[in-house]
Amino acid sequence: MPTILIAEDETAIAQTVLYALRAEGWQAEHVLLGGEVLPRLRRGGIDLVILDVGLPDASGFEVCRALRAESAVPVIFLTARDGEVDRVLGLELGGDDYVPKPFSPRELVARVRARLRRAVPEVAGGWRMHGRFGIDEAGHRIRFDERVLDLTRYEYGLLAALLQRPGAVLTRAQLMDRVWGDALDSGDRTVDTHVKTVRAKLREVDAEADPIHTHRGLGYSVDVGPA
Repeated sequence: MPTILIAEDETAIAQTVLYALRAEGWQAEHVLLGGEVLPRLRRGGIDLVILDVGLPDASGFEVCRALRAESAVPVIFLTARDGEVDRVLGLELGGDDYVPKPFSPRELVARVRARLRRAVPEVAGGWRMHGRFGIDEAGHRIRFDERVLDLTRYEYGLLAALLQRPGAVLTRAQLMDRVWGDALDSGDRTVDTHVKTVRAKLREVDAEADPIHTHRGLGYSVDVGPA
């Protein structure tokens, strides 16, 4: 049974959403602050997050940016801001959908159902499969062709960030922000160096493998290949 986490500071809206989700037979939990989202996700068991952009302690965009550094859980933004710039920003930060207020609870439920259908299945042991890759977010492990890679902290962060959106191009700036946000003295060359070392470790598993693609002037993407 899926469990959905709602981060919304307006109690009336939260209660409406909780009722609509539970009426579908899903479990639903509610937090009031953005700072409560990651701690709850780290405890496990959350299948989708409905995230209000206008939270009192941090914007939903900031919460999503931090969340995407650790998790690929689907995120639906719920917000009174309906400008194109905000929608684009939310999606670029890793959001999966954007529902403006006022909204129909039935429409929100339909969007949640669609995102849950597209979610990457979780297999035994907490592994989520992406083609030839598997990622165990709780254990900070990534495997390739069933072999667990021996990755450093930043190598894991780099590959995990790319696996959050297979095929999507992440710029060096985006990777720096998501993986090296706490390393103020790091530069763009840091990303290139770690891409090189991750590629070498992938080739230890398959000498012909080159799933990390360079997009000149843009950044990097990962091709996960067939399951």
